[in-house]
Amino acid sequence: MRPRRPPVVRRAPGKLFVAGEYAVLEPATPAILVAVDRHVTVTVTACRDSDVVISSDLGARRVRWRWHDGRLDVCGDPDERRAASGLSHVVSVIEMVGRMQAERGLRLPPLEVAVSSRLHDNGTKFGLGSSGAVTVATVAAVTSFCRLELPLGTRFRLAMLATAGLDVQASGGDLAASTWGGWIAYQAPDRAAVLELARRRGVEHALRAPWPGFEVRRLPPPAGLRLEVGWTGAPASTATLVAGPDGRRSWRGGAAHRRFVETSAACVRASIAALESGDQQGLLGQIRRARQALARLDNEVGLGVFTAGLTALCDAAEAVGGAAKPSGAGGGDCGIALLDARAAPDIAALRRRWAAAGVRPLPIRPAMERNEQ
Repeated sequence: MRPRRPPVVRRAPGKLFVAGEYAVLEPATPAILVAVDRHVTVTVTACRDSDVVISSDLGARRVRWRWHDGRLDVCGDPDERRAASGLSHVVSVIEMVGRMQAERGLRLPPLEVAVSSRLHDNGTKFGLGSSGAVTVATVAAVTSFCRLELPLGTRFRLAMLATAGLDVQASGGDLAASTWGGWIAYQAPDRAAVLELARRRGVEHALRAPWPGFEVRRLPPPAGLRLEVGWTGAPASTATLVAGPDGRRSWRGGAAHRRFVETSAACVRASIAALESGDQQGLLGQIRRARQALARLDNEVGLGVFTAGLTALCDAAEAVGGAAKPSGAGGGDCGIALLDARAAPDIAALRRRWAAAGVRPLPIRPAMERNEQ
């Protein structure tokens, strides 16, 4: 009798967009993200009572699954089926790893997958990329449990394929930040193209083939600046905001969108140069420019990025000499501010202004870069 495999525990950090959200949806268009020091933890153990069992501290019960024609089907009662709806990213990862193993003539062992998240507070999300973090942590845990020790780049690609299978519009920026950690510059591949490549040539081939447009590289943290994070108390849906006010993404491709993408790309490239040269004032100027570009797009196409809370968050930071903007899709969730790290009175004044405007300062800091393990 073969010995049971030992449990595997992996975790991945959440993220914040610093600049480039919305524009990053277009392949080869740059964005800057930073990983944060709150994590999702995934534990994988051997399973006895089903092919796969998944549980989450955000759900009420374990959900049992069976393999059927390469896909996982819920095998429980109606309550289990309802609980399964919140586990789609975990399921997609397991199915993608299962496809990869099937191409090698192997089967996944029975798995029990448990998810624990610090990116929520009593079930309320802060907009820190929980879906991306759970996807990255699940890839790392499941592949390691299967004795597949993959480098970071391959794990990202698996996570991207699993995510694109659920939403081909997802940029993957959150996956990159959760995979590499620290501050990164990121450009998305053509997700429809890589999905089609995996369909035609197999997952293994798609993991090795060039992905045109895709790029990720690490950046130095901003010299002499402190990152502050505020939560507006209004959770937002990235997918809904990206879809646009009519739900059809019709805002993409128009003149306003094209101008925004060009401005955002220029702003991000200038921000990267400022980070790499240690130009504090140059970076602050580009963050203000990124806010203005987002606000212009919001006004022209009515996405709903800027709420009253996010506007107050940004205004408060600029009033004390800093720079601020929504982080991610907007419509609620978090905003970021960068201020002189030596100006303690300004930082304290920002937090007071935020509190007066109903913005909750979050004790969040950038996460360290991750190594190949």
